[in-house]
Amino acid sequence: MKTKLKDQKEKLKTKAKPPGGFDSTPIPDAPPGYTVKFTFHRAENLPTGDISTGASDPFLTATLSTSLPKRHKEETDLCYRTRTIRRSLEPEWEEEWIVANVPASGFRLKCRLYDEDWPDHNDRLGNVTIYENSISENWQGFAPPGRAFSVKKRMGSKRAYALKAATSAFHKSVSMTAKLYISAVVVGKSDPPHGQIYTVGPTYYFKHFSPMIGRMMGIKVNKDEAADTQAHDIDSTAEKDGRNSEKSTKKYDFQANEIQLAGPVPPKLYHRYVEFRPIIGLLFQSAGFRGHILNKALHHQHDRIYNFDKSTEWGTFKPCSEEASLQFLKMAHFDEGARLFTYIITLDGLMRFTETGKEFGIDLLSKHTMHSDAQIYIACSGEFLIRKLKKSKHLGRTDSGHSSAHLPSQESEAASKHEAPPAKPQYYQLVIDNDSGTYRPDKSVLPDLREFMARNFPGLDVVTAACDDPEHEKLKETQRNRKKKEGQNVRMVLNRSPSASSFSSSAISDLDDMEAAGEAGRKSKKERAWEILEEPRRIKGEFGPRAASDANAGPSTSQPNGIQASNSAPAAA
Repeated sequence: MKTKLKDQKEKLKTKAKPPGGFDSTPIPDAPPGYTVKFTFHRAENLPTGDISTGASDPFLTATLSTSLPKRHKEETDLCYRTRTIRRSLEPEWEEEWIVANVPASGFRLKCRLYDEDWPDHNDRLGNVTIYENSISENWQGFAPPGRAFSVKKRMGSKRAYALKAATSAFHKSVSMTAKLYISAVVVGKSDPPHGQIYTVGPTYYFKHFSPMIGRMMGIKVNKDEAADTQAHDIDSTAEKDGRNSEKSTKKYDFQANEIQLAGPVPPKLYHRYVEFRPIIGLLFQSAGFRGHILNKALHHQHDRIYNFDKSTEWGTFKPCSEEASLQFLKMAHFDEGARLFTYIITLDGLMRFTETGKEFGIDLLSKHTMHSDAQIYIACSGEFLIRKLKKSKHLGRTDSGHSSAHLPSQESEAASKHEAPPAKPQYYQLVIDNDSGTYRPDKSVLPDLREFMARNFPGLDVVTAACDDPEHEKLKETQRNRKKKEGQNVRMVLNRSPSASSFSSSAISDLDDMEAAGEAGRKSKKERAWEILEEPRRIKGEFGPRAASDANAGPSTSQPNGIQASNSAPAAA
């Protein structure tokens, strides 16, 4: 084994171009498929995942598998995740997932229900698998309000279902089986390329926050989403009153972003990881002891950065619209702070990105391997930055979409510092490249990348640049130098959870809850579960139908843009 690995290492060293990078494999031929709209309506009678609240924080992940041939077997199936509904045993998502080119031979849809439990592992509440052997334009499907599917308990949390069983023993009317309501209908025939299955909609976003990492790395963001646009809004109160809108309130936070773009991804955007060292292949393939450990560690890092918790913001927007462009600019904080971002785009058009930098910590968290969650094949990866444009200034561009603009002069930089253009995409430029050592996208795909980004973000001036372009490297160096000068006009505030009320941060709220709960609040879930099982009389009062209805009565459902209703506020109409 050692000799084999040594031989492979020597071969890679002698190769001028290691395996990986751009893959020209064409999309397999396939007959026309169908566009199917799946709707995840609601679930009922879920088991209790959190003993302290007597409820769960349920969400659903769906994986779609078909008989459609893939370009390579290592490609992952299409996946979708709903938002999390807080403190509920009867969650209502009402979320759609529209997928194109589902073949006539049907599909398999596997839905897994979880109780979100950050920073612990999410508890599995069961799963539902739907098989359809054939579909057509006349396929009846199951129309809204959806068909009820029984949730299989075999893969669920034993602790959660042990409590469910104890509850059922005291209340004969309480069933052990949870139900999931899903509808699926054919919208029509899909457009080519027919061999490529992809997400049509909805276009949505998630914003993930890590305050501790932000403080460790010195990353600052605006205190909330409203502050992202305030300085760029010509109708803002600060500008009307003549106050200095340059002075902004910020917080320490590390922000990771996910934004679903409307497919299909251009066929040329297809890249495999570059195996420039044998250990890289072991990592991506999860082969051998070392490869398995590294792969697991990388998945853990991905889950830590793209964590879902109370502070996670979620929302939807109209695909291929100025609303989409504006949402993207908000997530990138417009041109504020001279930020540089690392990004990857998956084969299904999901774009993930975070701020990057030469600092060791930020660069470590911005590796493309982490962003892709060690996916073997992706569409594209690299870095991008946002630049402010003057209304009367038009930057030149070659026919291939590569940047031919000169670097901003000192005069234009000074003007951009004091003149904040309105929050409209026409005033900004996206400069995006292929600077990624992990996947090494070929510069020949840059025109396709530009076309894809321009289609998804209309109004935004999209410019692509090769990573080996000296002018582009100068532009990025200028951006880094600008970043070093920031931070003089910043007022710091306590880093509050974006989804919490204005009175307390999520951390303070959690500490207050623990203090109010006394010794019980310091016990683990397993300890509390054993304690309740040792005293069966407590189960009837805490987990009976009344307790479940009380848990569901609280307006704790996560709302778009990360807004959560407080327990004392009335439910929204």
